[in-house]
Amino acid sequence: MSEIQPVFLPERQRFALDDNGKIIGAAHYRDFDGAEGTERIFFHTTVDEDYAGQGLASVLVKFALQNTIASGAKIVAVCPYVKGYVAKHSEYDQHLVKPIRAHLEILPRG
Repeated sequence: MSEIQPVFLPERQRFALDDNGKIIGAAHYRDFDGAEGTERIFFHTTVDEDYAGQGLASVLVKFALQNTIASGAKIVAVCPYVKGYVAKHSEYDQHLVKPIRAHLEILPRG
């Protein structure tokens, strides 16, 4: 049986789910220099279809958000999944920054 682990891949600007060396999901982000420090913009989260329905997106996003907070960065939830996750978990409220135009302008297009 495989052991799926969340991992941080800063060189690729993402957090990922690793299934014995195979990346099966990712939470993509970009860091933004905000007025009070780093603001991490989460803009896209995916899990391979073959792994759907196992709660893995939740595991990934929780890991990503906890890592972000531990690093001292704020959370900017643009991704619909991340927005929904933080809406259900009030413990993240004090770490959230509302998205602004400047956040959206640095995100990849397409």
